[in-house]
Amino acid sequence: MGYIEFAGIGQWLPDGRPLLADVSFRVGQGVVAALIGPNGTGKTTLLRIAAGEIPADEGVVTSAGELGVMPQFIGSVRDDSTVRDLLLTVTPGPVREAAAALDAAELAMMADDSDAVAMTYAQALADWGDVGGYDWETRFDVATVAALGVPYDRAKFRAVTSLSGGEQKRVVLELLLDGPAQVLLLDEPDNYLDVPGKQWLERRLAQVGESGRSVLFVSHDRELLAAAATRIVTLEPGAAGATSWVHGGSFTGYVTARDERNSRLEELRRRWDEERAKLVALVLMYKTKAAFNDGLASRYAAAQTRLARFESAGPPQAVPMVQSVTMRLRGGRTAKRAVVAEGLGLTGLMDPFDLEVFYGDRLAVLGSNGSGKSHFLRLLAAGGSDPDPAATPVGAADLAPVAHTGTVALGSRVRPGYFRQTHAHPELHGRTLLEILHHGDDDRAGMGREQAARALDRYGLARAGEQTYQTLSGGQQARLQILLLELSGATLLLLDEPTDNLDLHSAQSLEAALAAFDGSVIAITHDRAFARTFDAFLVFGADGSVVVSDQPVWDVQRVRRAR
Repeated sequence: MGYIEFAGIGQWLPDGRPLLADVSFRVGQGVVAALIGPNGTGKTTLLRIAAGEIPADEGVVTSAGELGVMPQFIGSVRDDSTVRDLLLTVTPGPVREAAAALDAAELAMMADDSDAVAMTYAQALADWGDVGGYDWETRFDVATVAALGVPYDRAKFRAVTSLSGGEQKRVVLELLLDGPAQVLLLDEPDNYLDVPGKQWLERRLAQVGESGRSVLFVSHDRELLAAAATRIVTLEPGAAGATSWVHGGSFTGYVTARDERNSRLEELRRRWDEERAKLVALVLMYKTKAAFNDGLASRYAAAQTRLARFESAGPPQAVPMVQSVTMRLRGGRTAKRAVVAEGLGLTGLMDPFDLEVFYGDRLAVLGSNGSGKSHFLRLLAAGGSDPDPAATPVGAADLAPVAHTGTVALGSRVRPGYFRQTHAHPELHGRTLLEILHHGDDDRAGMGREQAARALDRYGLARAGEQTYQTLSGGQQARLQILLLELSGATLLLLDEPTDNLDLHSAQSLEAALAAFDGSVIAITHDRAFARTFDAFLVFGADGSVVVSDQPVWDVQRVRRAR
């Protein structure tokens, strides 16, 4: 039987600002709980505290049963890492340590065949067996066969960089969901998964809960939350740090329940303020009268005591702060045909296809992981097959070339703005958000400090203005990327999974901003709710075919038959 319980967790940021305040809740046996809340409220920090990566400044976390942990960015391991390295990152500490010792002993054996080195190697093998290493290798094999279609012996030395983000997530999830851990902590497990992968995750989370294991996961996917979570834990932002509120049902009734709760809190606060006003008026009345009538002094003292006791008990819980995110993607008029592809093929990925994207089109790109969607978007972000020097791409520095056949060209006055799925912007590292906006770059003018602060405030980033880019949460990084696109003058938005890390409110704000954008939008997405806001769909089929559909197609195995 496993469970995890948070009691009075408080946490401060390095600059002294409060992040979490008295966060308390329990995830019991068989519960699949979703942890949601605005970007930057501390969801990832809370999971890191639970995993023992960082200590809590206040409060305690207690748990029963082995923990299985998936961090938010599992692909952030070394560039030369292998599938074996990736799988080891989510195994228990003793297993990782034994694997490292075994690797070191094997390398030593290659350079030195002395008895001492051989004995060290033999001990490393024994230690590997003692920590259950061979059992873990069996689990690795099951995971690679299920996720990659190849056994562990063939997959283990494959470079992690050769896997798509979805394949990386899937192989780790296969290992954790079928592993021995009784409590799973999953930070955005659905990011990078295609829609069939998300549907698979929904089913597997339900099975894990039915087996009596406990799950706490972070997600912003509205359909996944509705299908998988049996309980919703919200981190509610506040001036003294985020607090927690637990909705005991599924996400389907969450919005209504939260609105009703906030209405009750507003009514309780209104009544508290009214009662306090009455007591203050009573004290003032007796104070005035006691000045002329000594017989009322006792009543004056009693009224003061009553007010003091009322105030010492404190007001009811405050209504949670509402994060306001207002995105203003402007764009501009372009040629009638924004993108024209003729016989465009992505080498080794997709068969040649033709495509026309007109000014004002909203085109969602759908398909399975590894089908070439990101390659297609990256080719457009670089300006097409024969880039026009006059149409300098925005946010497309250091893009790897895309092997292709045929042509794809951008229309006149089309300036692409690129949102990176990985949020990889090394040019922003080490710089605070205010510095980034103040200094500007080749794509946008610099801003005064007050103007920059106002822009950050519209995106819910004002409190993070002095933080450096790499210290932001994934959602905050996503919002900053969108803000930089807003300021850049892009007329064609190329968005690679823009809602993956955005909280629910920010995703809805992005949907509204795209609807008002004066230009064309091409977005890769596996977010089913977000996809349904688009007008047309470019579907990359499992067999290499590419078709345009007026309805979203999730089953890419059927694309050619639907053509």
